[in-house]
Formats: sequence, C-alpha cells, structure tokens
Amino acid sequence: MTARTHTGARSVRATSAGVDTRLPWWALALPVLAFVALFLLITGPGQAHAAGGDPGIGGILERIQQTLPL
Repeated sequence: MTARTHTGARSVRATSAGVDTRLPWWALALPVLAFVALFLLITGPGQAHAAGGDPGIGGILERIQQTLPL
C-alpha cells in the first residue's frame, strides 16, 4: 500500500542529486496574475477623478515631506 498526498504522487521525484519538486502550472500563474492585477490598479489612473481638485498621491507625498524633520 502506498501513501498518497493531496498534491498527487507525481509532484515529487527522487533523483541522485536530491529531491526534484515540480509545481503545477497554476502555482506560478496565480501569484503572477494577482501581482499584475494589483500593479495595474496601483499604477493606472482609471476614470475616477477626485472632486475638488485633489492632487492625489502628489499631495500625500508633499504632506509627508512637510511633516518629516529634514
């Protein structure tokens, strides 16, 4: 009787140099997709503009610079 894990019996192979671990395609694709989606949300200006002429990230950085003792 052999023990099987939830990842499947083919995911780990023993070689003479050690253990060769193979990841499924989605184990790399999902983190990359999430990173790209978040990066696009952060960098893209989008269609929403603040009412009242708020300068956005520039105003936040300026206020941080004013509060730091330099």
